[in-house]
Amino acid sequence: MTEINNVSPADLEQSFSGSDGTELNEHVSAFSADSGMIGKRIDKVLSETFPEISRSYLQQLIEENHVLVDGKSVKPSLKLKEGNQIEVTFPEPEPLDVTPEDIPLDIRYEDDDLLIVNKPQGMVVHPAAGNEHGTLVNALLYHCSGKLSAINGVERPGIVHRIDKDTSGLLVCAKSDAAHKGLSEQFAVHSITRVYTAVCYGHLPSEEITVDKAIGRSKDDRKKMACRPDGKRAVTHFKEIEQLKGYSVIECRLETGRTHQIRVHAASLGHPLLGDTVYGPAKTPFSMAGQTLHAGILGFRHPVTGEDMLFQSELPPYFEKILTRLRQEN
Repeated sequence: MTEINNVSPADLEQSFSGSDGTELNEHVSAFSADSGMIGKRIDKVLSETFPEISRSYLQQLIEENHVLVDGKSVKPSLKLKEGNQIEVTFPEPEPLDVTPEDIPLDIRYEDDDLLIVNKPQGMVVHPAAGNEHGTLVNALLYHCSGKLSAINGVERPGIVHRIDKDTSGLLVCAKSDAAHKGLSEQFAVHSITRVYTAVCYGHLPSEEITVDKAIGRSKDDRKKMACRPDGKRAVTHFKEIEQLKGYSVIECRLETGRTHQIRVHAASLGHPLLGDTVYGPAKTPFSMAGQTLHAGILGFRHPVTGEDMLFQSELPPYFEKILTRLRQEN
């Protein structure tokens, strides 16, 4: 493997990621295109040279002019020539002022690289304006004593994927950068198994139906997502598993993972989720905290050991209470 400024990619991961608690500083790496790089796209070369850094973040570095070839910013499609001088600047990750908080967590599995959390309805995953405390990240920082992944330019401790505040269920969180990268790659190629249980209004047009509609930010309301042809491809497989009076219990299997994907796709069928006042009726017939949506099955290959892993979470009390009422009215 080509040495870069006398710093190997493995050493770069140590100095850049801060996974061992070291300070995260800006790092510049420079190298010359060798025979194995000639004719290859710069984005591919960077991915091969820095395998511990995600492709999406390397693409971001190119787009933000942190990658120079012969002193000039480039496009990802640039093909290298012999003797090209490549310089990559890895900026210091943007720090997040997040306070560790002693919040009880329902941890279903944990090892040195990752942990599986069963998130309750009402808990926000990541701090944001108006939700600086009481989030999953606050709890993870306390539980793991700060030893969580910090990769891809922004310190987002351990967070590989998210589920909505009012959605309950399983998430995998990364404790090491190796786990974060490996899990991110599995999400990128859609090899992660994610199955949700939900209650929707009405009955589906068929027992099984697949929605393949791109999703993007709504043009009418920037806080909402919408099916739109210029969005990112999104695929959800729905299966009706129980018919109730005016409602259905459905299984939702994600092939992709876009923001609000299940909620938007269910609404596009004319069957929004019960309790979803954003994409469904503004009022619900029950006293509810949010949509009836539970991430009950999560499967993936362990990013470090290679072991196939599958986790299941029972329906939480809020969900069972709604089902009991609906079945009594059936």
